[in-house]
Amino acid sequence: MKSPQPVLNTPLVALMSLATGLSVACNYYVQPLLETVARTFALSVNQAGFIVTTAQLGYAAGLLLLVPLGDMLERRGLIVIMSLLAACGLVITALSPSLTIMLLGTALTGLFSVVAQILVPLAATLAEPAKRGKVVGTVMSGLLLGILLARTVAGGLAQLGGWRTVYWVASALMALMALALWRYLPRYRQSVPLNYGQLLGSIFTLYRTNPVLRTRAVTGCLAFANFSILWTSMAFLLASPPYGYSEGKIGLLGLVGAAGALAARQAGALADKGKARLTTAAGLILMLISWAFTALGSHSLAALIVGIILLDLTVQGVHITNQSVIYSRMPEARNRLTAGYMTSYFIGGAAGSLVSASAFQYAGWKGVCVAGASLTLLNILSWWRGSRHEVDTP
Repeated sequence: MKSPQPVLNTPLVALMSLATGLSVACNYYVQPLLETVARTFALSVNQAGFIVTTAQLGYAAGLLLLVPLGDMLERRGLIVIMSLLAACGLVITALSPSLTIMLLGTALTGLFSVVAQILVPLAATLAEPAKRGKVVGTVMSGLLLGILLARTVAGGLAQLGGWRTVYWVASALMALMALALWRYLPRYRQSVPLNYGQLLGSIFTLYRTNPVLRTRAVTGCLAFANFSILWTSMAFLLASPPYGYSEGKIGLLGLVGAAGALAARQAGALADKGKARLTTAAGLILMLISWAFTALGSHSLAALIVGIILLDLTVQGVHITNQSVIYSRMPEARNRLTAGYMTSYFIGGAAGSLVSASAFQYAGWKGVCVAGASLTLLNILSWWRGSRHEVDTP
């Protein structure tokens, strides 16, 4: 039986936003550190890039296998346990003596850091209907900032105490956050008349019967692949001539990405006004244009910054629009829609990491940009074909 709905106040929304940001950040600390980690374990660019891929694949597995449990189990307990297990994964990474152990810690961290995707639907459920959009937007802002600022924090901490320091600090923060959530998050349980196997099966049923979900999932998948293509190889570009930047300077570019991502919050408001298709089409075209600036970034920092802002703006704008469209059509299946859509999203991220590392190793920064632009063209064609199933309604 569903628990009585508790009151969601401003401090609790702030706590959930912070927890969401810290959780999702666990998968992105490594990106500005790849060149340093590669030197530590004597890795090639491809091998180092696989660390990012492992994080994304772990996250995708958690989205598919763990997020649906929010429809079965008491959510506060589930959130706290998953936060502590993510902290354990970070400890394993900090202690790792080899690439194999680091990949194990990275996979476990990715698997359990999907707690962020249980917090977002929970915030929507606990919020008053009149304030639901504002609450979800605030929590989603925490998630976006966690993704982007993780690089800045990781770069700064690595300069102070080495790359392992990043994971020790992150594990301590996750443990402290688990305690705070246990203390302040209300207990909440909403059971559905399905067992675990049926819950997982219903995700695939939603894919099969809902063409809008399929189109939006593919669009999100290819958009996030672009995001990973850019950020996976960025550390290698900026650590090499003509830049020669340290981890701290590389991490500072996360602030540039954060500016672009925060500007994308208006995409949800445009979707509410019946302009979701227009917002998506414009976002994908701007995404393609961003790669022209990014390609010039091999020798121009100003062009690289413009490319980063445009790419992060459009990737997050398309993502927010996708979620607005999906959730407005099937509010009764919010957790399973989250699991299905976000699984596709992070599979795209994992694939983008692999493509990026290979492209950089064999064709340098030009190869990375060609790969990103090619995937964006594929996304535009896929969106053009699938959008006919969708009708904008304000």
